[in-house]
Amino acid sequence: MLRIANHPLYTHPLPKGHRFPMEKYDLLPRQLLYEGTCGEENFFVPEFASDEAILRVHQKEYYLALRQLSLSRKEIMAIGFPLSKDLVDRERALTGGTIMGAEMAIENGVAMNIAGGTHHAYTNRGEGFCLLHDQAVAARYLQDHHGVEKILFIDLDVHQGNGTAQIFKEDPSVFTFSMHGEHNYPFEKEASDWDVALKDGTGDQEYLDILSGLLPGLIEDQEPDFIFFQSGVDILKEDKLGRLNCSLYGCRERDRLVLQTCKDYGIPVQCSMGGGYASQIRTIVNAHANTYRLAQEIFF
Repeated sequence: MLRIANHPLYTHPLPKGHRFPMEKYDLLPRQLLYEGTCGEENFFVPEFASDEAILRVHQKEYYLALRQLSLSRKEIMAIGFPLSKDLVDRERALTGGTIMGAEMAIENGVAMNIAGGTHHAYTNRGEGFCLLHDQAVAARYLQDHHGVEKILFIDLDVHQGNGTAQIFKEDPSVFTFSMHGEHNYPFEKEASDWDVALKDGTGDQEYLDILSGLLPGLIEDQEPDFIFFQSGVDILKEDKLGRLNCSLYGCRERDRLVLQTCKDYGIPVQCSMGGGYASQIRTIVNAHANTYRLAQEIFF
């Protein structure tokens, strides 16, 4: 059965006029239930990630400052959200959801998180709407508690996974792959193990040709025991923060390619949603919903 992490804190309200579409975290599970892709039994409310698990990735000084709401104004501005206890608890919840989902993926082949994909969080700071790196924390948890040796990150958000690259720099047990917009945020990029930078305006055919040409060889070369998939839908041409030209069809086929490849190679995968900033909220929700529709189709 497809298991999906969803927590009431995912819909944490932001000040009026804030550009981040928090409502998608409420509308996406509603859509999946409405159309029958999922039932209530598919969803679970995650526990907060433990301090111990978080501190396997994030520096103690930074994490304590988050918990105590004592970050500097500059640090808060880099994150992009007004800092509050509810916001920090939201990050702890979504990180717990990714940990629990990763454990479920070992059993079921795949698991999803309605939120997460916070790949701009560094060991010692947050930025780009990311406070804690949910998938990095989950990766360390699997290595510590489930005997997982080699992990592959497949990050297909339009923005480079700079936090992921920094956290796992020179760590041979984790391979970081990021395929993103060349001229998009972050403007000073970290070095992933493999970065594929796409030109502005890259569309469906070119995008899918590149990914399909790389993915099987990447998996065969790295032989991962587990995959984390950051499935941001900000590659869409309608996205306000993206610079690519992919359609809903292209975004869906991207997800099909990743999920089918994981299934074909028998490698469990945990999916966190990542970015999506199209002007029409229905476009964002439909694009994210495609990932769940495909997970059901391919794995169950």
